[in-house]
Amino acid sequence: MLQGYLPFNPQGLSGLSWHLAFNTAASFVTNTNWQSYAGEAALGYLAQSLGLTVQNFVSAATGIAVLFVLLRALAKAEHRELGNFWVDLTRIPLYLLLPLNLVVASLLLLGGVPQEWTPARTTALLEPLAVTATGDVLPAAAANPRTGNVTLHGDALAQTQIVTEQFVPTGPVASQVAIKQTGTNGGGFFGTNSSHPLENPNPFTNLVEVLSILLIPTALCFTFGLAVRQRRQGFAIFAAMALCLVIGLAAIGMAEQSATAQLAQHGAVDLGTIQQAGGNMEGKETRFGITGSSVWAAFTTATSSDSVNSMHDSFTPLGGLIAMFQMQLGEIIFGGVGCGLYNMLAFVILTVFIAGLLVGRTPEFLGKKIEPYEMKWSVVICLATPVFLLIGAGLAAGLPSAAASVSQHGPHGLSELLYAYSSAAGNNGSAFAGLQADTPFINTSLALIMLAVRFLPIVGVLAIPGSLAPKRRLAVTAGTLSTSGGLFIFLLIVTILLIGGLSFFPALALGPLAEHFSALP
Repeated sequence: MLQGYLPFNPQGLSGLSWHLAFNTAASFVTNTNWQSYAGEAALGYLAQSLGLTVQNFVSAATGIAVLFVLLRALAKAEHRELGNFWVDLTRIPLYLLLPLNLVVASLLLLGGVPQEWTPARTTALLEPLAVTATGDVLPAAAANPRTGNVTLHGDALAQTQIVTEQFVPTGPVASQVAIKQTGTNGGGFFGTNSSHPLENPNPFTNLVEVLSILLIPTALCFTFGLAVRQRRQGFAIFAAMALCLVIGLAAIGMAEQSATAQLAQHGAVDLGTIQQAGGNMEGKETRFGITGSSVWAAFTTATSSDSVNSMHDSFTPLGGLIAMFQMQLGEIIFGGVGCGLYNMLAFVILTVFIAGLLVGRTPEFLGKKIEPYEMKWSVVICLATPVFLLIGAGLAAGLPSAAASVSQHGPHGLSELLYAYSSAAGNNGSAFAGLQADTPFINTSLALIMLAVRFLPIVGVLAIPGSLAPKRRLAVTAGTLSTSGGLFIFLLIVTILLIGGLSFFPALALGPLAEHFSALP
C-alpha cells in the first residue's frame, strides 16, 4: 500500500487498494500466490523482491517445517520432543531453498530470463502497427497516410493510431521465478506469468521451470520413507500421487488435442497434426504447443503452484475440469512443498480408519494406534478445502456484483467463479484468466478462504503429532494392515476420489460438464 513512497520503484507505481493489498499479502503468506493484478503494471521492484519473494521462501519453509513435526511423531515412540519451529524455519531456507534456487536462477539466466534493477524501456517495433479505436491491430501500411483512417468491413472507416514503439518491462525476474517454481508458489513477476517471453523465453527454460514444480514435493515422499525407516511407505505415497497425476495429465492432453466441434467448425477446419499444431491452440504459446501446455497445467494444478504457461480459461471444458478437480482434491497430488504430503497423510489416516472398520480391527499406522482424536483432526484437514470452497463459490455465484465479474455467462461463467474459489481453497493460485477479480468482495473473500484453508489444517497437523508422539509402537502381526502395498494404494485413491467426487460433482455438473455436453454437435 505504501510502495508509492518507497524506493526502487522506477515506474513510479502507486500503492495498491486496501482490499487488493490484503488479498496479495494473504496470498503470498499462505503459499497461494493468487494475483488479482499484473505484476509489471502494479508492483515495483522493492515490493516484488522484499514483499513477495521473501514470502515465497518463508511460506515454502513453513510447509516443510510443519511436515517434519508429523514425520518425527511417526518415527518416534513414547517421545514428546518434536523439534523447534524456528530452528527448522532457519535451516530449510539456508540449507535447501537458497542453494537450490541459486542453481535454478543461474539456469534461467543462461536461458535468457532477465535479472536487473534498471527501469523498463521501450524499443522500436520491427513493423509499425495501426491500432483502431475498436481494438483492431493492422499493419501501419493499411492506414491512409494522409487521413490516418483505415477501411474496415467494407466501407466502414476507423480512425487509427500508429504505434512505432513497444513497452518492455524488466526487473529482478530470474530470482523470483526460481523460488516461485521450486517453492510451488507460482506468483509471476509479469501478469501473464510463465507464458511471458521474458519469464519463460524458450523450451529450455520451460523444461527447467516445469520440472522445478515437482522437485521438492516428489523428494519429500522419499524423505518420508527415510524418516520412518520404511522406504516402501514413501514409495507407496509417491505411487498414489504419481498415478493420479498421470491420469490427470493424460485426460488434459487428450481433451486439448481433440479440441471441440466448434473449433473444428464441424470439419471445416483441419485440427490434425500434419498441417498445423493441431487441437486447441487457443490461449497457448506456439513455442510450447499443446504438449508443453498440458504438462504444465497438470503439474501446476496437481501441486499448489499457480504458475501457468497458457491460459486455462481457453482450455476445453474437459481440460479445464481436470485442472479444477485436481485443485479441489485439496493439494494432495504432490501438492505444495510440505503441505501436499501432510495433507495426503491425513487421507492416509482416514483410509486406515475406514479399512480398520471393514476388517473389524483397531486402525493403526506405522505401529501407532489411530484413535478418535486423530480421526477428528484428519477429517477437519480433509474437509477444510471442500467446505470453504463451496461456501465461498456459492456466495459469489449468488451475489450480483461478483457474478458480474465473469467474462462469460452460462456454464463457463460459473466455471470461472468455481475455478477461482477452487484455486484459493486449494492454496493453488492459478486462474481461469477470464474473471475480473479485483473487486472488494472477491479480493476479501478469496483472502479469508486462503488464510482459513492454510492455517486450519496446520493446526490439525500439529495436533495429531502431539497425540501420536507419546504412544508406544505396536508390534506387527498377521492382522496388521499393510500400508505400503498395492491394495492400500488402491484404497487410498478410492477414498480421495470419493470425497472429491461427492463434494464437487454437483458444482462440476453445472459448470464444465454442462459446457462440454452443450458443445457436442
